[in-house]
Amino acid sequence: MSAETPAATGQFTVRRQQFRAWRGERPFWAGLFVLLSGLPIAYFPYANLQIGHLTLAMATTAGAGSLIIGVLLVVLGVSLWFQKHVRVFAGVAAILLALVSIPVSNLGGFLIGFLLALVGGAMAVAWAPGARPAGQSAAMASTGTGGTPEATDHETTVLRPVDAVDEPNDLSGTNPANGANGRHSAG
Repeated sequence: MSAETPAATGQFTVRRQQFRAWRGERPFWAGLFVLLSGLPIAYFPYANLQIGHLTLAMATTAGAGSLIIGVLLVVLGVSLWFQKHVRVFAGVAAILLALVSIPVSNLGGFLIGFLLALVGGAMAVAWAPGARPAGQSAAMASTGTGGTPEATDHETTVLRPVDAVDEPNDLSGTNPANGANGRHSAG
């Protein structure tokens, strides 16, 4: 009797392909680099290095600032994974936080966190969503079998003009034809 069954192998392959499809639709590596950059930036100001019998305390007066920068970088890395539309903001914020970490957090976590944040931020700003492969149909993508789900009705996101020709397209709520008579209603 084998520990590896055909069902387990197929399940692993399906999960790996799903993760690959999910990873391909977002700036995954940029998010990973930004997330990893926050760890040394937040850790090193609170660490004590042991060299033989010599204890080297690296705590600085800006320990809280280092912790805040590190946590923000981790949050930006996670947001790059799950909210890909904020990639430019998160990339620029990661680069700025990396630059601020140089004087605040022991040269940006001994340049490890600084360089990871710079590379990850640049990758996030430069990332652009790719086109869907030609072999993958929209029906397969909407069922959730191959990757992340997508909307099947793409017409709901398009703004259309008003059907009547003579009426203005006033959505402010101040047009008397809307029944508002210049008043804003709260309910």
